[in-house]
Amino acid sequence: MRKLVLLALVGLGAQLVDGSLGMAYGVTSSTLLLAIGANPAAASATVHLAEIGTTLASGASHWRFGNVDWGVVLRIGIPGALGAFAGATFLSGLDTRTAAPLMSLVLLTLGVYVLVRFTVQGLRRDRLGHPLRSRFLAPLGLVAGFVDATGGGGWGPVGTPAILASGRLEPRRVVGSIDTSEFLVSVAASTGFLLALGTEELDLAWVAALLGGGLVAAPVAAWLVRHVPPRVLGSAVGGVIVLTNGRTILRGDWLDASDGARWAVYAVLSVVWAGAVAWSVRAHRAERAGLDRELAELEDAEAARRG
Repeated sequence: MRKLVLLALVGLGAQLVDGSLGMAYGVTSSTLLLAIGANPAAASATVHLAEIGTTLASGASHWRFGNVDWGVVLRIGIPGALGAFAGATFLSGLDTRTAAPLMSLVLLTLGVYVLVRFTVQGLRRDRLGHPLRSRFLAPLGLVAGFVDATGGGGWGPVGTPAILASGRLEPRRVVGSIDTSEFLVSVAASTGFLLALGTEELDLAWVAALLGGGLVAAPVAAWLVRHVPPRVLGSAVGGVIVLTNGRTILRGDWLDASDGARWAVYAVLSVVWAGAVAWSVRAHRAERAGLDRELAELEDAEAARRG
């Protein structure tokens, strides 16, 4: 019972982050399932089954708040579904001893990407309103869908920063469109896992717990996307993913590091993580201060013109 409550809380927290940042539900949930001993393919299947419900609720909430570009949803979601089905089939065919460290390595890579992307880089605004081409969205969706299924998450970490970096769509519509298109990816990945694995290795109680927490958080996250600083949240989530999956790899058969080496790495990662969050908070405050100064200057200029 305690495990189910924990899973529900993780589902709630992961959906709050995912719905406001456009990523991290799958990566966060899969990381926890691996940590408690789930089969890698079964962990990814569990997450994707839960995501069918959470992404549907999240998409509806984002649509209600005007955060969805339906053209982007279709042009990235359909190729993403094809990639997810292929990724689910690939992961299901791997031996568990091979799949576990491989999945953790994928999640670690995604975590590093999220941490660096949101700590170091700001969001481009000079291309806002320019069209997003299918020749960009279709390959992006195919790769992101494959990574999502094989890593237990990755649709958001791959898709959201790529579209944000283009600067052609305002951040809230990027998050809303990625979250909504993830419904197609979740359905395709779940279908691939069920065809390859059946239901014997799935714990439907785990699915229900993750789903329940995610459904509670979905409408709140769609509202929060207008208020939560992406840089700070991205740094925080990226650090959690890096630290957790780094621990899995260090303790696994690939490295089997000694206790002293593991704790030294944990300490370094923790310091880097804390520094990244502090840097993001500082950068966000500086951006806000700059915007406030620009606004004050515009108001002073307008007052002088009228006077």
